Order: sequence, then structure tokens, then C-alpha cells
Amino acid sequence: MIKEVKNEAEMKRFGEALGSYLFGGTIIELIGDVGSGKTTLAKGIAAGLGVEDDVQSPSFTIKRVYDARDHLIFAHYDFYRLMDAGIMTNELEESLSDLNCITIIEWGEIVDGVLPMDRLSIKIASPTENSRELTIRANGEKSQKILDCLSV
Repeated sequence: MIKEVKNEAEMKRFGEALGSYLFGGTIIELIGDVGSGKTTLAKGIAAGLGVEDDVQSPSFTIKRVYDARDHLIFAHYDFYRLMDAGIMTNELEESLSDLNCITIIEWGEIVDGVLPMDRLSIKIASPTENSRELTIRANGEKSQKILDCLSV
């Protein structure tokens, strides 16, 4: 599925719609260059999950965790600053196996060997300074259910 967004506000609205469809055990990989809108999309997803805290980029902390609706947990990882995930691999594996957790991963190629096949991959391209093209791909049964909801 390809989704075009014209600006930051539209990116957040799309993320919020996506967040409303998510359920525990969902894993989303965000792929894109620096400044492409990965964190903006993650903020929208958090809003759709009912996260009330101010969602911030985990670029320096690597991981941020928030309480979400229905007793779910929203775990947001950013591996941009790591050459090797090291000890973070164990922590990530815990989030990925928690059926009450929705895990968003920026710069996931660092931990690609740990990520399960069944994940929603969102690649963000920047055709202009403000617009973005999102290529959304389901890689399994659970992620396909989410993609089907988005397609309606």
C-alpha cells in the first residue's frame, strides 16, 4: 500500500488512524532518512493508542515507554546512534515477545536479525520538502490484518 501525505499534520493524522487499529503484540518498523517523519508518525500512532504523555524521540535514550489504552504498552525504539545493538538486543526481545506491547522501531536494520518476520514495515520517502510517500508492507498474518484495516 502506498499512502501520500502532504505535511506534518497529515502524517500525525495518518499515524493516529493507524494507532487506533493496533493491538498488543504489534511490531512496526519505520524506515527513512533523518528528518523523513518517523518520529512524527510515531507521535501520531501514540495518539491513536491513547498515550497522554508528550511523546519524544528516543534518539538519545534509545527507548521510551508509554502507557496506552486498554492496559497496553507503547515501546518506541530508535537505534540511529548504535553501530551494534549489544545489550539492547535482549531488552528489545522482551518487548517483542510481550503481547501487551506495541513496539515501534526506528533504524531497525541494526537489529534486523532479532525482528520477527511478522511486522508492519513503513518506508518513508521525501519527494518534496513537506510531502512524504509511505510504502506500507505487511510481512505476516497479524500485520496483514492491520494493513487490511488501513485499506478500507
